[in-house]
Amino acid sequence: MQWTLLLVLLIPASPLFAKDSPKINAAIETELPAIVSLYQKLHAAPELSYQEENTAATMAAELRQAGFEVTTDVGGHGVVGVLKNGEGPTLMLRCDTDALPIVEETGVPYASTVKTEDRRGAIVGVMHACGHDIHMANAVGVARCLSKNQARWSGTLVVICQPAEERGAGAKAMLDDGLFVRFPRPDYAVALHVAPDMAAGTVSTMPGYQQANVDSVDITIKGRGGHGAYPETTVDPIVTAAKLVLDLQTIVSREIRPIDPAVVTVGSIHGGTKHNVIGDDCKLQLTVRSYSPQVRKQLHDAIRRKAAAAAASAGAPEPVVDISEGTPSMYNDPELTERVLAAMRGALGEDNVSIAEPSMGGEDFSRYGLAGTPICMFKLGTLPQQRLDAFAKAGETPPSLHSSKYYPDPEPSLRCGIRAMTATALDLLGKDE
Repeated sequence: MQWTLLLVLLIPASPLFAKDSPKINAAIETELPAIVSLYQKLHAAPELSYQEENTAATMAAELRQAGFEVTTDVGGHGVVGVLKNGEGPTLMLRCDTDALPIVEETGVPYASTVKTEDRRGAIVGVMHACGHDIHMANAVGVARCLSKNQARWSGTLVVICQPAEERGAGAKAMLDDGLFVRFPRPDYAVALHVAPDMAAGTVSTMPGYQQANVDSVDITIKGRGGHGAYPETTVDPIVTAAKLVLDLQTIVSREIRPIDPAVVTVGSIHGGTKHNVIGDDCKLQLTVRSYSPQVRKQLHDAIRRKAAAAAASAGAPEPVVDISEGTPSMYNDPELTERVLAAMRGALGEDNVSIAEPSMGGEDFSRYGLAGTPICMFKLGTLPQQRLDAFAKAGETPPSLHSSKYYPDPEPSLRCGIRAMTATALDLLGKDE
């Protein structure tokens, strides 16, 4: 990995964007007020995963206006825009469209006040707390810019607006609905993701594994309920669950190689109804993260084994272990990532482009890579340096993604994101005259 990083750092900045940068930057500045306005519209009207109908309609209209041939309802509320511009490679740019069940507390004038019913039937607030509104507005900005500068590139541009990323399911749904069959199969796929701890005007990425395998694990420990005063007549599932919580912590510390990243977190445990009642079951919810497929399987197998062993030691019935909502780890293609870094350095300057640190967060953009297309995702700084400095001075960290208080500064964030992604597209699709 160290050698890979060194090679990336030595790649010179791409000259393709630099040659046309005054014209391209002027086009971006012309579009920027409308793109910021679109961002605010999207931010104020978020929709949960699988409910992105109005958001999809907005994005479809924007892509049609930019000259794309648009198909809707791909893999649910997915939107695919295709712009053919002569011979050449096919580049796919992806944005995601869903929001989160969070009541917004940012205080910005365009803050979401939306409330809706979630899949459980509960009424929840809805907020773009993961920056998907920036992702969408950025994609429209890039689409407009490239559509109006077709003399500078040749090939096919595919822009997809993917639903249900927060559920780890949207990419799979679009692929299962023929994304790479019904539409031009991409030679490259590029996406960005907002970063709440990076300065607006900066970007970062890295080759290799950048995001983790993410699995949700639900374990039901079964017992035999009864009176709390007579525990000898019961099989207490809460005691078994407590033992299991501790046993699970030894998987990473004692069964996984120290050089292989892995996380097993018990995020929720629920059992019982009253002080003096021993219930019939206890439920645990885990998030499990890794990079390689081998470690992922090792974690799954160990969790099942630990759960069965804890139940057997208590004389309890076999537990139920359900692994769901899995997202595979995201591997940035090294060769493509080198080109992306070079293009962004040419557009933004060396000082504004850095090598990212790997994360244990998840991202279903990974599935396009597993489907055979080289992919690269880069991070986009979204907070002005003065805001970051103010947090540091107060001894605080900025609100994280999925926080009710996270909000990006849209103008500098979008200016940088559109420049970075446009430069990347021109490098991958660019032609010499």
